[in-house]
Amino acid sequence: MSDTRHTRTISFADPLETRDRVAALNGLDAMRALRDGLVPPPPIAETMGFTPVAVEPGTVTFECRPGLEHYNPIGAVHGGYACTVLDTVTGCAAHTTLEAGRGYTSIEITVKYLRPITADLGVLTAVGTVTKPGRRVIFAEGTILDAAGRLLATASSSLLVL
Repeated sequence: MSDTRHTRTISFADPLETRDRVAALNGLDAMRALRDGLVPPPPIAETMGFTPVAVEPGTVTFECRPGLEHYNPIGAVHGGYACTVLDTVTGCAAHTTLEAGRGYTSIEITVKYLRPITADLGVLTAVGTVTKPGRRVIFAEGTILDAAGRLLATASSSLLVL
């Protein structure tokens, strides 16, 4: 058995500085600032290889790049990767509906895995959409698609407004 080792170095900005910079912005402007590189991405985005590419009220689109570092022992991207991406896009979609100084936290997420995700699928697209905005709870849905438009995973999420 050979042991071919891979190395990945991750650098990231101080997440507390990012938090403080977006706190004064409403959610839509905060997400647009992240998309436009005016605010550094959070460490999870660097770790998981995703970035926002489109932001509208109630909807965000991310590009995702799963790699070998996200694999499980059976030779596919771990389901936790898809869950994390879906939690991110549903949360960020919810964030676009919030006033400045408001936050959110996920209180429930249900994920359905429809096809295996592997690194050779290339860049994936994840979309989060608010299905019901709210002052106390926001409901959202998310999808992950491959480059051919095939649906890989879906999620529905409930988010508590803080």
